[in-house]
Amino acid sequence: MDTATRLLADLVAIDSVNPDLVPGGAGEGAIARFIAGWLAEAGLEVWLDEVRPGRPNVIARARGSGGGRTLLLNGHIDTVGVAGMAAPHQPAVRDGRLYGRGAYDMKCGVAACMLAVAAAQSRGLRGDILFTGVADEEYAGLGTLDVAAKYRADAALIAEPTEHELVVAHKGFVWLEIETQGAAAHGSIPGAVDAIAQMGAVLTELSALNRQLLAGPAHPLLGSGSLHASLISGGQELSSYPARCVLSIERRSIPGESPAQAEAELAAIVERVAAADPSLRAVVRRGVDRPPMSTPSDAPLPLLLRRHAAEQLGHDVPVTGVPYWTDAASLAAAGIPTVLFGPCGTGAHAAEEWVDLESVRQCAAIYTRVIESFCA
Repeated sequence: MDTATRLLADLVAIDSVNPDLVPGGAGEGAIARFIAGWLAEAGLEVWLDEVRPGRPNVIARARGSGGGRTLLLNGHIDTVGVAGMAAPHQPAVRDGRLYGRGAYDMKCGVAACMLAVAAAQSRGLRGDILFTGVADEEYAGLGTLDVAAKYRADAALIAEPTEHELVVAHKGFVWLEIETQGAAAHGSIPGAVDAIAQMGAVLTELSALNRQLLAGPAHPLLGSGSLHASLISGGQELSSYPARCVLSIERRSIPGESPAQAEAELAAIVERVAAADPSLRAVVRRGVDRPPMSTPSDAPLPLLLRRHAAEQLGHDVPVTGVPYWTDAASLAAAGIPTVLFGPCGTGAHAAEEWVDLESVRQCAAIYTRVIESFCA
């Protein structure tokens, strides 16, 4: 095996299933220690930052001579579960592809970053190179939140697989709940307040709001915001009126839309429904939220990535936005302009997962050239 294939195979062979997703999952400890050892042998300063007990980020720095810009390379080292996979941690190479859990999402990008940092750190650069292999991206993003709180950089590259497309924007999300409150009563009593039935008017208003959002102002790369009803629960048994009904909602946001705005939209719906039905009693609660991300495509890092990617691949790379959320938003919110660019493959979270090995080698070469230009 060449160096890139061997490194990626070694990473895939280490079980790093996120234990918050799968109880009893191995977590990031073993893979963080492997990465730390590999980078230390390559000559970098390396240390582990525990995000939660036994679940560290691995941090590596190649210090420049001074006066240059710092570039942060980032990749998550946890994976989702392995249900339905026969041999998830036995990497297999076939027809130029490497198969196994995490091969695509996203140990391929981690391997490319490690190779690039190792290659570039001896080039006499003025700026620092910082690599962060982070925990918990697949659940709550705690690893990159910890990095954003502790470290500074002039720009950041997240090596998520993007099919060699340059991602400069993605949506955020807000999780909310609406609870309607009735009064528990025997099912034979006519006119009792039915919490589930009262949610019907709320759902109708939510559909109208989503249509309004889809027709409203749009981001040039992301389109409009949106929302959907995700979960609903209520009631005790068939012979009783339900005392409560809880609806869980996900609001996808674009730059310029805030969690407070999303909460206010739902509060306005409750007010309108209550005006039409004075018996309605309802509350709105806001849960987890994460911001959208947008980096100008003419910022220094995107321009360098486009130039070096075109030189390596022989064609211009698309500049795009994606509808899902990533750790890039946590770095951008800390004032670090961030983009995503990574290898090609398929099978994220699926029973068959693979990455194109040549694309990993190409990304390592592109990252190396970007580091040399940015930190020169």
